[in-house]
Amino acid sequence: PNGAGKTTTMRMLSTLLAPTAGTILYDGKPLAEESDSIRRRIAFLTNEIRLDGQFTPDELADYYGGLYEMTPEAISENRDKLFDYFGISEFRDRRYETFSTGMKQKTSLAICLLHDPDTIIFDEPTNGLDILTQHLIEAYLLKLKEQGKCIILSTHILDLVARMADRVGIIVDGRSVFCGTVPELPESQGVATVEEAFIKLYKENHEEKAIIGRHGKE
Repeated sequence: PNGAGKTTTMRMLSTLLAPTAGTILYDGKPLAEESDSIRRRIAFLTNEIRLDGQFTPDELADYYGGLYEMTPEAISENRDKLFDYFGISEFRDRRYETFSTGMKQKTSLAICLLHDPDTIIFDEPTNGLDILTQHLIEAYLLKLKEQGKCIILSTHILDLVARMADRVGIIVDGRSVFCGTVPELPESQGVATVEEAFIKLYKENHEEKAIIGRHGKE
């Protein structure tokens, strides 16, 4: 739900925000101690991120590919593959600021994936997009999953969770209230669907916090 702490968690996982307590491990190593090297292996995209509007997709790819120390050949190869898939190729010489919301999100996603990251962190990547663009992005995420990429996704779209996720975590009011496989989620709550399980967990944990807030913890 809104305000639960999903975006904060995603920013900590992507090294953009340092945790105030606890330790995040990446391949068994503390993220805070290995952040520079780990950043080369991850990608982070949120619908709040907007690229510099004065540049074209080609220019953005050259710039961000250079930041990751990619060779010109690797930039060109990966850019062409991603631009073709997301339908960006015919607009590659146009300024980003002239694009529709959907085209901006597809361009941002292509640039995000340019360096072929091992771990991909998406915060509401399809929020506000039309159904065709949503389907295109979801299909590519499934393709990356089949390639063995680790995809960490936050979303309000529970159907997307049921279709794509292997494991799911639910955060309510800043607390993790469930972590397990997708089939385990409804089973753990004695209901039939992911949506029913989410609603039950939310009501139980949100109402519990409200009661504690009114009366104090016994």
